[in-house]
Amino acid sequence: MNAEKIDQYFKDHRTDHLEELKAFLRIPSISSLTEHKGDVRKAAEWLKEAMEKAGLENAEVFETDGHPVVYADWLHAEGKPTVLVYGHYDVQPVDPLNLWETPPFDPHVRDNKLYARGASDDKGQTFMHVKAVEALLKLEGELPVNIKFIVEGEEEIGSPTLPKYVEQNQEQLKADLIVISDTGMQGPGRPAVCYGLRGLAGIQIDVQGPKGDLHSGLYGGAVQNPLHAIVEILQSFRDKEGVIQVDGFYDDVLEVSDAERAEFAALEFDLEKEKQELGIIEDFGEKGYSFVERTWIRPTLEINGITGGFSGEGIKTVLPAQASAKITCRLVPNQDPDDIVAKLRAHVEANKPAGVTVTISDFDKGQPFLTPYDHPAIQAAGRSYERVYNVKTAFTRMGGSVPIVAVFDQVLGLPVVLMGFGLSSENFHAPNEHFHLENFDKGLRVISDYLYEAAQL
Repeated sequence: MNAEKIDQYFKDHRTDHLEELKAFLRIPSISSLTEHKGDVRKAAEWLKEAMEKAGLENAEVFETDGHPVVYADWLHAEGKPTVLVYGHYDVQPVDPLNLWETPPFDPHVRDNKLYARGASDDKGQTFMHVKAVEALLKLEGELPVNIKFIVEGEEEIGSPTLPKYVEQNQEQLKADLIVISDTGMQGPGRPAVCYGLRGLAGIQIDVQGPKGDLHSGLYGGAVQNPLHAIVEILQSFRDKEGVIQVDGFYDDVLEVSDAERAEFAALEFDLEKEKQELGIIEDFGEKGYSFVERTWIRPTLEINGITGGFSGEGIKTVLPAQASAKITCRLVPNQDPDDIVAKLRAHVEANKPAGVTVTISDFDKGQPFLTPYDHPAIQAAGRSYERVYNVKTAFTRMGGSVPIVAVFDQVLGLPVVLMGFGLSSENFHAPNEHFHLENFDKGLRVISDYLYEAAQL
C-alpha cells in the first residue's frame, strides 16, 4: 500500500466522509422498537447506496424473517483471498433522553469526538470499511483482495434471523476470512485484536408456593416461602470464592496454555486503577486466576435479577406466592450452551426445597468462539495496527458474547478477525455515545493496510 497516497486521500476527504457518516447516524434505526421498523429499512437502503457509491457491486437489500440484510461485493482480484466484512446498522434505544447533551440522532462533534447513537456501535466502524474500499478503488482502480460485505439490522436484539440467512446463503458468503469491527481497543492509542469471545447460556427460575400471597403471621412457619426457597437454590450454585458447584460444569473447559497466559500478563493490566474506576473495594473470583483471566478465559454463573414479594416503601408482612430469578452463564471454548442448561436444570431439581413447584425456562444461548492468537490472519491485523499507531498490538480475548461470531465460525468454518476501534469509555448502549475521531482517522488507514496484508495470507 502507498501509505502516503492513502493518507493524503483521507485527509482531503475527511470533511465529506464525516458528513456522510452524520447522514447515516441521523437515521434512528432502533431494531428493538416496532415504531422504528421503517427507519431500520431506511438505514439499510442508505447503506446499499453508500456501497454502490464506493464502487462495490451486486449491492442488494435482502429480506429476512426480521430486519433486512445488506450485501455487496467486489470480486475481481483473481487468485487472491476473499475477505468477508460483517457489521450491523441497527442501534440501541436512547433512553433516558434527558441525559443526552445533544439529541441522539443529531450528530455533533465536540473535542474531536463524534456524538450520536451508533457513532461507535456500530455504524461508525462499519462505515469505515466502506470508505476504505472506496479509497482504494478510486486511487488504484482495484482492490488487493476480493471483498464481500454482510451488514445486518438485528445485532442489538441478538441477531435472531441472521443464522438462518448464513445457513441458507453459504455460497454467497464463501470467503477465506471474516473481519469484524465491533469491538474495542485496549485504551487510547493502544490497539488490540480480539481473538476469543465467551459464549452464553441463560435460564429463568420460577418458584410457585401457595395460590396467593399469605399473611406471614397466620401462615409463616407452616408454609414454605418461595423467596426463601429461591434463595436456597441460588446459594447452592457457587461457593464463597465463586467456584461453580454445578456437577460437570467445568468438565469441557478448554485450558489455556502457559504461553497464552504469559501474553495476558504482559499486557500489564492495572488492577488498582480498575478497582478505582469500578468503585469496588477488592476483586473477587476463583483463586489462581487474575482479574483478566477470570473475565476472559473462565466460565461464570451470575444472578442477574430476583423478583418476588413486597419491595415498596415501609413493610408489608406478606408471605409471597411466587419468586423468580434470572441467571446467565458466560461460557468458554468447548462448553456447549445446551449441555450447560441441562446441567443447570439438573442442579436446580436436585437442590429445590420441599413445598414449592419450580419451573425452569431457557433463554439467551450463544456458543463461545476462539481463533488461535498465532493464526496468520490475526497476526497480520496486529502488523497493520502497529504501522499506523506505532505501538505494539495487544492480542486479547473478551468477556462478552457476540453469538453471531460463533455462527460464522461453525457454519462457514473461517477464521474471524475482530479488529475494533472503539473505546470502553464511549458510552455505547448509554446516553452520549460517541466515537473518538482519532481512531476514525487511524482506523481508515489500518483497514486499508490490512487489505494488503490479507492479500499475502
